[in-house]
Amino acid sequence: MSTFFIVASVILWGMQLTIGAWLYFAFPQIGWKIPVGIAPLVMTFLIRFGMEYTRTHYGTLEHALYYISYVWGGLVFLGFCIVAAFTVLQWVLQLCHVNARPWTGPLSLAVMGVVFALSLWGGFSTPRVKRIHVTVPGAPKMKIALVSDSHVGMGVSLSRFDKALRKIEAERPDVIFLLGDIFEYGPGLKKYAARLKQTNPPLGIYGVFGNHEYYVGYDHSKMLFREAGVNLLENQTAALANGVQVAGIKDARTARVTARDVTDLLARTDPEKPLVFLSHTPLYAEEAAAAGADLMFSGHTHNGQIFPFKYLVKLQFPRVYGLYDVNGMEFYITSGMFYWGIPLRFLAPAEIPVIEVN
Repeated sequence: MSTFFIVASVILWGMQLTIGAWLYFAFPQIGWKIPVGIAPLVMTFLIRFGMEYTRTHYGTLEHALYYISYVWGGLVFLGFCIVAAFTVLQWVLQLCHVNARPWTGPLSLAVMGVVFALSLWGGFSTPRVKRIHVTVPGAPKMKIALVSDSHVGMGVSLSRFDKALRKIEAERPDVIFLLGDIFEYGPGLKKYAARLKQTNPPLGIYGVFGNHEYYVGYDHSKMLFREAGVNLLENQTAALANGVQVAGIKDARTARVTARDVTDLLARTDPEKPLVFLSHTPLYAEEAAAAGADLMFSGHTHNGQIFPFKYLVKLQFPRVYGLYDVNGMEFYITSGMFYWGIPLRFLAPAEIPVIEVN
């Protein structure tokens, strides 16, 4: 049993224990044995079993177990955050000699209901198309579609992926850039790759690996990119038919790409031609701008996926989501097409960015 498994289980149990303690405080008539004693232990075991079992076992029942386990895990995190907020509110009101106990419990359940519903809607709805307009002097007019952090496989069905790709096809992009974490584990992944290949944009599909491509197996991921007709860029450059250059790096952290690697890669490009830089992880923007990149695209952060997790992500990356101007270079970080693991989105909607240049 790995250290990560033990730590994750303890954290999950602790969050459920906190929720159970709050429910017992707010509704003492329910007793403490089930919400505080039995339920956290039983549900922790079931969730962790479901998460681990469905990584290697596939089927209809396994799909149901996957969604039950991950949805419950996500709702536990949200419930814990809500309970923490109401606990602080309760303390403050007690200090002010206000007896809020009769209504804070029912109100916390109402808030949980609204937040849970919005999170489920955000997770299971089809991602929206988000249009971003940028100007690059000297670049041809072109339309770029970004696909990032789709994590298709066990957690995202082929039909959902198909709906998202149909939205891209309706936009008629000139080129599609994949920003990593595209394919996960699960059955029938070659069908996902074949569907992506069908998009067939005029200037092709170019992409880079994210950290999950390494987690699920480098050779496996490379095969799927090849099946999808993706021109994989691993610390390499390519030239589009319209004269635009594209440079892409391996995942900065997983493959230990350095700032010097980025500088050396971009130094090999033509400074007279427009240059697009692809990096799954939103790092080295300053280095890319200094080396002459006009556009940079990244993913990885999911914009936190579930608020308030965004603020933990901000501890790792100075830029988490949106369009930034970095010393004259336009840098867009997308929140991703779907989700990782937990099929929920709260105050961080999924998206399909369509970049219109000039």
